[in-house]
Amino acid sequence: MFQQVLKKRTIEDHEDVMDVVSGSGMDTDSRLYFRKNYAKYEFFKKPLDFFPDQMVSISTETNGIVDHSELIETFLKSSTCPEIHGHLHVKEQSKKSWKKFYFVLRRSGLYFSTKGTSKEPRHLQFFADFTDSDIYTVLSAKKMYGAPTEFAFCVKYNVSLQATKCTSARDLKLLCADDEQTKTCWITAIRLLKFGMQLYQNFIQPHQKQKASPMRSISENSLVAMDFSGQKTRVIENPSEALSVAVEEGLSWRRKSCHRLSGHGIPSSTQSSVPNLAIHLAQPWFHGKLSREEAQHLIIQQGLIDGVFLLRESQSNPKTFVLSLCHMQKIKHFQILPVDDEGELFYTLDDGQTRFTDLIQLVEFYQLNRGTLPCRLKHHCTRITL
Repeated sequence: MFQQVLKKRTIEDHEDVMDVVSGSGMDTDSRLYFRKNYAKYEFFKKPLDFFPDQMVSISTETNGIVDHSELIETFLKSSTCPEIHGHLHVKEQSKKSWKKFYFVLRRSGLYFSTKGTSKEPRHLQFFADFTDSDIYTVLSAKKMYGAPTEFAFCVKYNVSLQATKCTSARDLKLLCADDEQTKTCWITAIRLLKFGMQLYQNFIQPHQKQKASPMRSISENSLVAMDFSGQKTRVIENPSEALSVAVEEGLSWRRKSCHRLSGHGIPSSTQSSVPNLAIHLAQPWFHGKLSREEAQHLIIQQGLIDGVFLLRESQSNPKTFVLSLCHMQKIKHFQILPVDDEGELFYTLDDGQTRFTDLIQLVEFYQLNRGTLPCRLKHHCTRITL
């Protein structure tokens, strides 16, 4: 992830990092952030989630209509003309005010209409092309630029071409959408029109490597369940017995680990408020005292796709936890409640119908079963170390 003080963009897999940094201008405060982005190529899997019907028009050179199931192909082929259209706010040059125009994105560039929603050539005015420019997401758009929403992005020309284009390094063309989905649609369409087939090659390359390597080794296929509890070891042939032994060993290991961690390196305040749950602090999906807004921002950074999740402590109730989960490009928050059953503490998401001895067991269950959640837990939101 390439980020500046006020704007950021994702570096594509085929781009050279040093070229991107040098193209941003040596006088700027540029930083490189390394983080997961689960939604980077999600539009290849679920294109209709990224391109709302009301924003897309597709036609071929012979004016034949292309089905929306073939949406991505229209961006990758030069014989088809995908068109993205809709309203955007644009910041006037050298002014603080924003105006709303009807924009049209075509292969030749981005245009806005000077007369309502008319697409007639005489009403369309050129705004920007993307051959020699990059698209950035604008940070703190409302505070820094007085944007009507936080869903802002900008067009920035490559610094190496500034002399020929007579454009200063600070000259940005600022745009603002009304919601996250609209902004994502515009940015995704521009990425596809700019890089085309190269993005598809970036997407399929890791999958081709996976197919080339064997899924399981001979040693893995020869593993068997063993019982070491008696004087002599034995092979467990009954699958039900093997499962129950594995579950019991797992619970025993967790109890020992919790007891060991509770006395070493864990703050006393955490021990008193969360008994026997010190082990969850080492889990990559647990983020401690994270606010609702911070959780949403972190999930957005790592991709608004189904199953991206994290767990955190509840700020409104210190004895409970919250599961923050992305589903259908929306982030939902589910409270994890403690249940006291005859002195034994359990945790539940469904008012006690399904109980878990710790948060690890809860996460592992919902990674395999959807239960009361809208989708299974698929990708944990990692901590970002800069």
